[in-house]
Amino acid sequence: MTRIASSRGRDLIESVEGLRMKAYQDGNGVWTLAYGHTANVHPGDTCTQEQADAYLAGDLHQAEWAVNTFVKMPINQNQFDALCSFVYNIGSGNFSKSTMLKLLNEGKYEEAAQQFFVWVKVAGKFSQGLMNRRIKEETLFMEAV
Repeated sequence: MTRIASSRGRDLIESVEGLRMKAYQDGNGVWTLAYGHTANVHPGDTCTQEQADAYLAGDLHQAEWAVNTFVKMPINQNQFDALCSFVYNIGSGNFSKSTMLKLLNEGKYEEAAQQFFVWVKVAGKFSQGLMNRRIKEETLFMEAV
């Protein structure tokens, strides 16, 4: 069964990514637009709300695919949503090789949840913004449905 993020999951991503209608460089120097969209973004690019929503839908679909593909143990909707937000941020390649995924697939949910806090650096430096995001993701992950 292929799952999709709930409105709560999408709202989480929108809130932690923020909406920027003009291209900017993120903390790693990557050109970014809309809700953290990075594919084919160039200096000076702009978008409308409709384009931002379309970018979000496409990028979220990739995150959903990764969670559906790589997580082999049963997870609830909150866990799925939290993982989609996490993958949306770190990318499916990083997720596929992560200790978090390994622990999840061993059924070690609480240990896996602690792995959110490994991913709190930008360009090698601690980021309070990422820590705030990880707290929200971990809290949602651990919340019963």
